[in-house]
Amino acid sequence: MAYERMANIYDQFMKDAPYDDWVSFTEEFIARSPLKVTSILDLGCGTGEIALRLAQKGYAVTGVDYSADMLSIAEQKANDQHLDIHWVHQDLRALDGFTMVDVAVCYCDVVNYITTTEELEQVFGRVSKALRPGGLFLFDVHSLFHVEHNLVNQTFADIDEESSYIWFCSEGDEKGSMYHDLTFFMQDGSQYTRFDEAHYQRTYSMDVYTALLQQAGFEINQITADFSLENKKIDEKAARLFFIAEKRSG
Repeated sequence: MAYERMANIYDQFMKDAPYDDWVSFTEEFIARSPLKVTSILDLGCGTGEIALRLAQKGYAVTGVDYSADMLSIAEQKANDQHLDIHWVHQDLRALDGFTMVDVAVCYCDVVNYITTTEELEQVFGRVSKALRPGGLFLFDVHSLFHVEHNLVNQTFADIDEESSYIWFCSEGDEKGSMYHDLTFFMQDGSQYTRFDEAHYQRTYSMDVYTALLQQAGFEINQITADFSLENKKIDEKAARLFFIAEKRSG
């Protein structure tokens, strides 16, 4: 789950990420909730782009991430923008110290780094404990279709003057799993420095996530795809699934 040296160029790597869409999606489902939402946990917050946007809208935001380097960058951004955000260095599998939070979000396929059902059970259970009754948990994952047809056995690359990367995605041994082997080149004066990172992800069917959420004390309000706000049948070729779950009151 760690982003090591990649933290230094993560924002460039993610320059086209739909951060505004994630925030708009979150606010739409907050608006549909009867709760008066003031506090939000951003789980797997990375360099803080979603947390910053939510804080700008007036929410009390806490960003949680496994990477201390990512959090350092996020904290600097918040300081530069004079935003009061609490940053916490924790593994989501050991999430602790939070109670009566209104909303938890976990976007940009962070949940796909939780690669076993046992660990998913741990994470969902800890998120449930962090939320108040009726609190919302919103997250997204890669769909099985997207992993199997658009990611595994593919090569991706991006090149510009300051940095570039080559990304090989290979199929894992388990259904829905994949290995990401990334090579980065960063400009260092007149030369380029190379470094490598390896990541492993896995996704599951909607039924698996639904069952684990229910086991952790959640009701499923809605499952959508690709930022859709409508409650309609999921396109079998959808790339990204979104779960909107509510902590049961009883």
